[in-house]
Amino acid sequence: MNELIWHGKTWGTLGDSITAAFGYQPIVQKAVGFRDVLNYGVSGRPMTAGGETDDGATVHVGKRIAPSLHCVTIFAGVNDFRLNKPIGVPGSFDERTFLGAYASVVEHIICQNPAAKLSVWTPLQRDKDGYDIHYVNEAGHRLIDYVEAVKLIGRTYTIPVLDLYSLSGFTKDTLPQYTSDGLHPNEAGHHRIASLVSDFLLQL
Repeated sequence: MNELIWHGKTWGTLGDSITAAFGYQPIVQKAVGFRDVLNYGVSGRPMTAGGETDDGATVHVGKRIAPSLHCVTIFAGVNDFRLNKPIGVPGSFDERTFLGAYASVVEHIICQNPAAKLSVWTPLQRDKDGYDIHYVNEAGHRLIDYVEAVKLIGRTYTIPVLDLYSLSGFTKDTLPQYTSDGLHPNEAGHHRIASLVSDFLLQL
């Protein structure tokens, strides 16, 4: 593990409200030595394009990030689940599906900045407004289906995947400890995420 790998480098974070809150990033920055962190998180937005949430969808924001970043992380999916976005099929670039939008933005980032270390993170477990890990949304998907889709993107493009769904310790029993509302991390939750992220990034 090279503990100096990120010293003086820049990190761009893509995602939803959990990223937009800018809670885990300063902790990671201090731990691993990033010079700058550019936060591209947009609250309430999914990865997938279309509908009332199209403005700020991660697939669009991801195509406008700085082309000189050394590290880019994508942390999306929980809003796609909540907003009933269809997962779609592997190999598609239909941005109105989760897989298509994800593939589109990943390919854009890889082509624009092939030297950047890109990684994708799965959604955390949640239990808010009836949307828990067992709920089946209107698209016919559970949260785990979006998790598996993120893993598929990682395998397809041979990029690292941080499986926060399985490794974060966020579960129905611990959500009161790590979140303010069953979804959004509190200070303890951001520290928990940051610890995992720091270790993960130092291994890239």
